[in-house]
Amino acid sequence: MNRLRKKLDHLISIKEKALVAYLVAGDPDLDSTLDLMHLFVKSGVDIIEVGVPFTDPIAEGPIIQKAHDRALKNNISLPNIIKLVEDFRKVDDSTPIILMGYLNTFSFHKELIDKSDQHGVDAVLVVDIPGELSISSYGISNPNIDSISLISPTTSQERIEKIAKNGSGFIYYVTLRGVTGSSNLDVEEINSNIKKIRSYSDIPTLAGFGIKSNEDARLLSEYSDGIIVGSSIVDMITKQSESRNFDRIGEYLRGLKNAIL
Repeated sequence: MNRLRKKLDHLISIKEKALVAYLVAGDPDLDSTLDLMHLFVKSGVDIIEVGVPFTDPIAEGPIIQKAHDRALKNNISLPNIIKLVEDFRKVDDSTPIILMGYLNTFSFHKELIDKSDQHGVDAVLVVDIPGELSISSYGISNPNIDSISLISPTTSQERIEKIAKNGSGFIYYVTLRGVTGSSNLDVEEINSNIKKIRSYSDIPTLAGFGIKSNEDARLLSEYSDGIIVGSSIVDMITKQSESRNFDRIGEYLRGLKNAIL
């Protein structure tokens, strides 16, 4: 059992919801990313989602797209990110790490992903593959890492069943009809769809996209097993990138964690 499954099982056993925080590796630079990952953990984050920069991140809104662009200008690649994870593991060997990115990147570095658990990675989330499939469908075979599946409000009932039964680690429920960073959460729709997912799968369901405030976090944690926050954090990283003073991000994350306890 890898770190991700252990962490989620533990949180469920103590009736606590998971806080997952996202950042883009190499924005503003890799040293800052490493510092931010440790800050996340100190501020109550249970699981870290590391964005792998890509030239056409179609699922992302403007805030995260620009972070991808900045990271690519810094020549950040998957081998750099694996080294980042290794450096993180020198201090923290318990916090689960998910790599979130796009198929071209993972396919190009297939051999690296095949051995990524040996470098401290626990799961991958490949945004642009159908949820019924996993990385193994594309010739990437590593039974020690989970392949996170996405389900959105527009996913059909038939596909929800297939995706839910296929997922591992957890199901990532996309709370919005759009890209990351949008708003206007439809709580009734979210509740209904998560109930459908749970009728087909007993792995945890976490909710992400559009979570900005403590109130958003509190509401969504009532219906899910945890929340995933990305755009708001990336926006704060951008605003503090010159000073490298990220204290406000720690305060923000502590507030979110307290809101879902």
